[in-house]
Amino acid sequence: MTRRELVKAAIAHKETERVPYCIGFTGGGEKRLQEAIGRQTAQEYVDNDVVRVSVPWWTWHELGPEWRAADPPSTPATVIGIGSYTQFFESLRLLRDNSDKYILAMIYGSHFEKAYFTRGIENFLADMAGYPEFARKLLNRIIDKNMVMLENFLMAPEIDGVLLGSDWGSQVDLLMSPDTWQEMIRDGEQKEYDLVHSYGKDVWVHSCGCVERIIPSLVEMGLDVLNPVQPECMDLAKLKRDFGDKLAFWGGISTQQVLPFGTPDEVKAEVRRVRRLMATGGGYILAPAQEIQEDVPAENIIALVEAAREPGL
Repeated sequence: MTRRELVKAAIAHKETERVPYCIGFTGGGEKRLQEAIGRQTAQEYVDNDVVRVSVPWWTWHELGPEWRAADPPSTPATVIGIGSYTQFFESLRLLRDNSDKYILAMIYGSHFEKAYFTRGIENFLADMAGYPEFARKLLNRIIDKNMVMLENFLMAPEIDGVLLGSDWGSQVDLLMSPDTWQEMIRDGEQKEYDLVHSYGKDVWVHSCGCVERIIPSLVEMGLDVLNPVQPECMDLAKLKRDFGDKLAFWGGISTQQVLPFGTPDEVKAEVRRVRRLMATGGGYILAPAQEIQEDVPAENIIALVEAAREPGL
């Protein structure tokens, strides 16, 4: 079984001889590991089953100061494309020729976050409540642009899945009411998921925080993989019990408690506990709940990787 097949099997809720893993780092976290392991690069040492790649995309361009004022602006939000398709497709071909790993196209800040990047999060949340017509128009424009940009690269046979990122949750609940999410966010997300699926790719979503109240909707919409499933925010056992046969999870190992403050033995024990819970019956890609930061001791990072490589549950 190739490593791509290993990840695909997990997403299809099949148990495998080893649970796939994809561990990420902030710059500081990667530097801490690099200093401990010597010549080999941190990425080579970790050797994830998933390769994450950036895609040519778009961003807001030269927005005027009124976009940060309390009232919605009257000027249009200008955009600009970023990245080279020629370089992107060539790098994909080289990557596939030299790797049997699952290739995941990463698009953080793809929708709700993209909207509040224009206004600031407080202003845009206020827009959703006080100026819903403006908020809907901005969100719709983002999705219209995303659909074009997605289709520009989805035909690439090397890509296995696409991650779309928008943080809808806080540590305790959604940042908006479930009704507002259904009214303003769901339809645009559904268009993206359907487009990605139409090209035979898996849909992954990143949303920090407690998003449990909308997980039934995400399942209905066809989501394949949810990340980062923070154990400080949601009950992993309940997630697995309620949704584990319908949804795969990527994450779940505490980056707020065990990784920064535990011992290496405690880290390994926690990795094994979460793996047994979440990977039973398939449906799990092992990882910390967030990128590893520089507050995690190198010996704990090494313990995490060693435990992640273990066969079985």
